[in-house]
Formats: sequence, C-alpha cells, structure tokens
Amino acid sequence: MTWVTGADGSPYGVTNLPYGVFRRDGGPSRIGVRIGSWVFDLAAAEAAELVLAAGALCRPVLNDFMALGRPQWTAVRQRITELLTDPAHRAAVEPLLVPLDDVELLLPIEVADYVDFYSSEHHAANVGRIFRPGQPPLLPNWKHLPIGYHGRAGTVVVSGTPVTRPTGQRASAEGPVTGPSVRLDIEAEVGFVVGVPSALGDRVSVDDFAEHVFGVVLVNDWSARDIQAWEYQPLGPFLGKSFATSVSAWVTPLDALGDANVAAPEQDPPVLDYLRAVPHLGLDLRLAVEWNGEQVSEPPFATMYWTPAQQLAHLTVNGASLRTGDLYASGTVSGPQRGQVGSFLELTWGGAEPVKVGDESRTFLNDGDTVTITATAPGPDGTTIALGEVSGTVRPAR
Repeated sequence: MTWVTGADGSPYGVTNLPYGVFRRDGGPSRIGVRIGSWVFDLAAAEAAELVLAAGALCRPVLNDFMALGRPQWTAVRQRITELLTDPAHRAAVEPLLVPLDDVELLLPIEVADYVDFYSSEHHAANVGRIFRPGQPPLLPNWKHLPIGYHGRAGTVVVSGTPVTRPTGQRASAEGPVTGPSVRLDIEAEVGFVVGVPSALGDRVSVDDFAEHVFGVVLVNDWSARDIQAWEYQPLGPFLGKSFATSVSAWVTPLDALGDANVAAPEQDPPVLDYLRAVPHLGLDLRLAVEWNGEQVSEPPFATMYWTPAQQLAHLTVNGASLRTGDLYASGTVSGPQRGQVGSFLELTWGGAEPVKVGDESRTFLNDGDTVTITATAPGPDGTTIALGEVSGTVRPAR
C-alpha cells in the first residue's frame, strides 16, 4: 500500500516503480520514478538526501546509476518503496511528486551499443514459410544459437518520437529503384538494458544475467521489408532496419519482475554448455499491439525460444565487452496463433492476406499511422505490472 493518491491498484503501483527521465517547462533533464500518475523527482530527492546514490540520481540520464550495480539498485529501490509507503515521509516526499501530464518524457539512457536478436521460434518459422515456401521453415543453425545482428545506437528514439518513412533501394520489375519504402512494418520486441559493464575478453555467464542487466523496455524495431529483402543477402539487415528503433520511456527494473519468471520452452536439441542455464527461465510478459487505436495482436513473450540470459551469454561468448547503456532486444515476439504475432508481415502473411483496421483493408503502414505496443506482467499477490508503452507515428519520407 502507498499513501500516493490514486496509485494503489494502478499497474504502476509501488511494486513496479519504473525509472525514467523527464523535464518540466523546458527545464533540465531529471531522473524520476513513476508511481501511479505521478513522477517522483529522484534528482530532488537525492539533493535533499532522502535517497543516496553517490549523486547518480542527479545526472541527466540513468547510466551512472545503472553502473553502480545490483546492491545499489536494490538499496535505492527499497528506500524509494519506504518513502512511498510510510506516511511519516509524506510531508517530505509529496512536494517532489510531479503530475505525469505536466512532464515531457525523454530517452532514459544514453545508448552505448544496440543488438537485435531473432529469438521467437514462431516468428522465425513464419518468416521462413513466407519467404521459403516448400522448404524447412528454420535454417539449420537456428536452434543452436541465438541469431542476432548489430544495429545502430544513434537511431534509438524514445516513445512518441515520429518515425520518418525510410528511403532506400528496393527491387522492381525493371531492376533496382530508389524511393520510399512501400512495405513499412513493425517488430514488437522486448529490450534489455545493461547496467554493469564487462571487460573486453571476458565472457558473461547465463547465471550472471541479473548482475549485469538493470531493466526492461518495450521496443518497436521498425522495419522496411522491401528495402530489407533487396539488401539482406548475404550480410543481413542494414538500411531496412537502421532508420529508427523506438523504446519506451520507462525502464522496468528486473526487481519488479520476480513474479513474472516462468519456465522457458524446452530446447531440443540440447544447447551447448555456455547456453545452458538451470533453472531455464523466461518472462511471462503479455504484449498487445494497437494499429491506429485498434488492437490487432497479443504476442506472448513467455513462448520465446531463446531467453534473455542466453542472448547475453551468446553476445559475449567471443569476448565482446558490455558497456553501461547497451541495449539488446529479443527480436519479434510471436506466438503460435495469427492473432499473437509481432509483425504485420506475419499478420497479413507477407501482404497476401490484408486485415481490417477500422474501415480499411490494410497490409503495411501508411503515412499517418500510429502503432502502440503495451505489455503487462504478473506482480505479487495477484497484482498486475505494466511496462512503459512504446508508440510512434509514421510521417512521410523526406
């Protein structure tokens, strides 16, 4: 229970407490934590010595705080919980609560590197059936390692940022042409934010996932399918993916998701030793995709074949270092049913089976379309936790 007005019963209650960065009236960037429909100004709280984090909560982004490591993350979370639940602190804390409607939410981290994986068996199999009909849907390596690629940190943007339709080369009957993408798509994903770095040459064990990863964001890795189809062989995604990746403004700490741990899908054939974790756990996150305000899909993250811990272990098995602010995403989240897919490529089966959105029959995104991805997770004692939404509107190519 919390004394904060309207927060009890909210999916942003005291068992959630996601971190973000905000500003008010054009002022400087400040770190805050969400409680109900309020933002608790942690910069002001640390300045008043209500919370102590070596000054890291007075920085303009979360990176310095994330670098402090799990013992400090846990201590600060416990202190924030105490401040928001013990009425004895109300007089000191209440002036530091800012209405959510009065703030501008900013990108919460300085992104160091960005990696995108391809970890849903259902998504990978659907893509294989669409593009390689009559052949095995999964390529031979898929069940042996988490497939991934390095993206572009500089085009990671906060939820609400408009997305300009990308221009690039694509195939036509007359040969390659240059122009705006005509098959602009989404990818509903879950992202993991690294706090504690690792040294170059070190390998991070699957068992050390929670020592390095600070929290979770929702991700929309916008994709230009026509540009991607022309360019991706043999080296993989490039301009079809690098123009924009949207992330939620709130980072849900791992400590808030303890009740969302579930057994991950069985892996057959057995994975190599460095990918083997006991227990083998995933997260029960339930996503929803809205297209122009109409829900069109409910992707279940619990079905993901490769877990976040395995992705991190594979990312570093060659000795690649982690940096504070690294972001790695799960890849498109799709379940076994058509209404559980995380891309419009799958929802419309490559554009061959349009769906109704409002009064229109649609395949891919038009200018002016808005896509919003939300997610919930089980919390303690039957409560529900919400992850920060990620939303973006397509604007015309320049």
